[in-house]
Amino acid sequence: MMIESEPESIGTLTKEGELERVYRLLKNWLVEGELAPGQVLSEMDLARRCASSRTPVREACSRLSQDGWLSRVRHKGYIVTPVSIADLLQLYEYRKILECFSARKAAELALPEQLDALEEVIAPEVTPGADIAQVVRASDTFHLGIAQIAGNQRVLHQLRLTLEYQHRLDCLSTRRDPYWIPHGEIIAALRSRRGAEASEAMAAHIEHARDRMLKLFGR
Repeated sequence: MMIESEPESIGTLTKEGELERVYRLLKNWLVEGELAPGQVLSEMDLARRCASSRTPVREACSRLSQDGWLSRVRHKGYIVTPVSIADLLQLYEYRKILECFSARKAAELALPEQLDALEEVIAPEVTPGADIAQVVRASDTFHLGIAQIAGNQRVLHQLRLTLEYQHRLDCLSTRRDPYWIPHGEIIAALRSRRGAEASEAMAAHIEHARDRMLKLFGR
């Protein structure tokens, strides 16, 4: 016989909703670089900034710590996880694994209109006076778009998570130096329909980005 579970109380739903709101708010600040690497955070200050109480802030910070965004500091609260050379190298190594595969598959599978759409996405990076924040968002959309065309949902999921950390680096780096690495060679390689060429173009792009970040954050 099936036993029906009791419905959740309004209080429980409200509590979970507030936790999720605070978690998403804090994560957005981290992804956008508004909470800087190495910055010390107190529950009381975060509760004030989030217009919430300390309990959902504490639980949200615990989740973000498990996700690698924050580190617990005894008697101080939390610290935004600093950018380390090891993390940078591992991030770009992992991106190459995911994205070179995706580029190879996309070169074989992409329809002309899909490539046209990708090229339109990155138009801001060649538009004089374009907002750099818009360029950063366009880059995320472009890289995810290639993975979507490739059609491997596990790769797409992992890339989506990885690009959150990449987005933070892009936001922080472009505030120091608004230079941007264009994606035109990747588009050209995808249009060639040669998977190996597309994979190589993606690898070169990622390595260029890695070297730039090492110069900026490795000082």
